[in-house]
Amino acid sequence: MTGRAVVALLAAAALVAQNETPRPAPAAAPGSAEGVDLGTKAAAQAGADKALAFFVRTQHPNGSWGSAACESQFDAGFSVESYSAWQMAAHCLAVLALQQASETSERRARLDRAVEWLVDARMPLRGSSWDNDAVWAWLYGTVATTALIGDPRFDNDTWRGRLVQRGKEFVAWLEKNQVPTGGFGYYDDPTFSARPKWATSFATSSVLPAISVAMTRGWTTDPHTLERAAAYLKRCRLPSGAYQYDLTPIPRVNGGEHINDVKGSLGRIQVCNWALRAAGDPDITDAVLRQGLQQFFDHHEFLQIARLRPIPHEAYYYNAGYFFFFGHYYCAQVIQLLPPAERESWHRQLRPHLLRTLRDDGSCCDFQNTSYMITAATAFACMSLLAGL
Repeated sequence: MTGRAVVALLAAAALVAQNETPRPAPAAAPGSAEGVDLGTKAAAQAGADKALAFFVRTQHPNGSWGSAACESQFDAGFSVESYSAWQMAAHCLAVLALQQASETSERRARLDRAVEWLVDARMPLRGSSWDNDAVWAWLYGTVATTALIGDPRFDNDTWRGRLVQRGKEFVAWLEKNQVPTGGFGYYDDPTFSARPKWATSFATSSVLPAISVAMTRGWTTDPHTLERAAAYLKRCRLPSGAYQYDLTPIPRVNGGEHINDVKGSLGRIQVCNWALRAAGDPDITDAVLRQGLQQFFDHHEFLQIARLRPIPHEAYYYNAGYFFFFGHYYCAQVIQLLPPAERESWHRQLRPHLLRTLRDDGSCCDFQNTSYMITAATAFACMSLLAGL
């Protein structure tokens, strides 16, 4: 973690010491019902439909979800702009969930309204010298717009121009904020600079395939953006199969449990393997993908323990709650890269972990129960379930 992350961690710990209590979940997360097999495709479809119904029911009239306000004292130390960025990033994930789902009249109406908001909403920008969480909006904005422009429902005269314009905006801001070592991150360290200097493996990998699509469509201005990002990510890979949180050529070794151990990298291994495989890295073979998946399920309890803990990285091996659904989504994407005959057995292992977290109202959450985290978590869970159908 950076010095800024340590400060945030200490501030959150102080709030807990003052008896700050996280807002309770609006509905309980049921366990597996007796006699019900949560590993089946039918169970996954029912869970995905429930999550999609949540999005249909909770969308605001303007097409958005959640809010751009600070909803937790744990988030009070961030710049005001960050709340808008988190809302937009989560919104993009909800858009993707609706886009990937089988179409109904209700879902299509909500999807069109959501895309309308996405292309018209104010672009979040860097909020302070150290806090550049706007990157999350630019990352998933790039992912969403590249996905939508390839969808026949949106690659038409009504939508094409607006989506291309917005997609180019997202990509342009990413290019301006690509760190000198090639990655993308959401904070900066002193001495603060217009081009930040700190990146993470998981932020970089989340957008790598989308940047490739953006390049083929002529949305990038720098032909080396993708090459630098892939090189950064490859340098984060460790012999154990884990990926460093951020690129640290001189390893931080403390002699005990560490964030860069396999058990601390569970939320990063899948997204990084997925991204490098998409980038054509010959080292990411099917055997490497299988190894990463096995590590994910062998040590899954460390993600379970971290889920819903309100302080970042407070769990064993510095796992943070917000890696739970993020990690499961990219686990599902990695499974889809394996030969078709192998996929269902892996999805059967994944589905129960997601369905047990589904609340009665169809939502999910893994961190602080804010509206932007609920939107993001529910979208990640929904898309994870849809991937194996």
